Amino acid sequence: MRRRSRSSDSSPAERLGTGPAGPSGSDGAAGADASRNGSEAPRSGKACDDAGVRVEVVVREPTPAPVAEALPPGAVAEDVDRVRVDDAVVSQFRADRTVDAELVFDGGDELVYRCRSRQGGPFPVDAVESLGYPVSTVTVRTAPDRVRLELSLPAADPLGDVIDALEATGGSVRLERLTSSGGADTRSDPVVVDRGRLTERQREVIRTAQRLGYFEHPRGASATEVADAIGIARATFSEHLAAAQRRVFEDLVGG
Repeated sequence: MRRRSRSSDSSPAERLGTGPAGPSGSDGAAGADASRNGSEAPRSGKACDDAGVRVEVVVREPTPAPVAEALPPGAVAEDVDRVRVDDAVVSQFRADRTVDAELVFDGGDELVYRCRSRQGGPFPVDAVESLGYPVSTVTVRTAPDRVRLELSLPAADPLGDVIDALEATGGSVRLERLTSSGGADTRSDPVVVDRGRLTERQREVIRTAQRLGYFEHPRGASATEVADAIGIARATFSEHLAAAQRRVFEDLVGG
C-alpha cells in the first residue's frame, strides 16, 4: 500500500481515498504519496529538501487518537490519516485485524478502515504541523497508548521546538531515531540523545545551569549560584550534573 498525500490543497474525499480512484483504484485505499521518502512539502511552505533530517518520535500516553476508540487493546493502526469535516474528525487507517470501524478495503491480510469521531484535545500531529513541518507517517497503538510519528525537518535545529510542542499535548516524548537525509554538508552527523535516560532532577539541573550561563565561557554563574537557584546543596548539584553529563556523553560517543 502506498501512502496518501496529506496536502492541504486536496479535498477531504481525495485525502481519504473516496475520490474517483476509490479504495480499490490504482492509488489504493490510501492513495499515492512519496512521503516515506521525505518528498512531501511542508504545509507552511518551509523547504525540506535533501539537506534535512528524518525524525521518528514516540508520544507515550498521548491525547486519545480519534481512531483509538475503534481499536481493541493491543491493536495497531498504521498509515493513519485524518481530516476535519464540520465538527468531527474522519480518520482512515490500515489494520491487520478486524476492528470496530467502517471497512473500506479488504486486501485479505490488509484491511483499511474509516471512522468518524468528535474533535478531541490537542493531538500530536496537529502540534507538529502547526509549526509547518510535514508528518509523513502516523501509527497509533493501544494498551499501552502510543503514537509514533515520522516527519521531515530542514535541519536538526528545530527538533527542540517539535519536542516542546509534542510535550505540550500532554504526553511524554521519546526520540527514537534521527537520521540525515543527505545534502551538501556531509560533515553533519546527527546523534540521538535520549532525554528519557535523565531523571527529572537531572533535567532541572541542566536547564537551570544552561539558563544561568554555567556552560558559557567565561561562566555566567558559579556552581554555588546554580545550586542556590535550584534550592539544593552545591555538592548535590555537582553529583546530578556529573551523572547527567555521563549519560549524555554515552549517547554522543556510543558508549
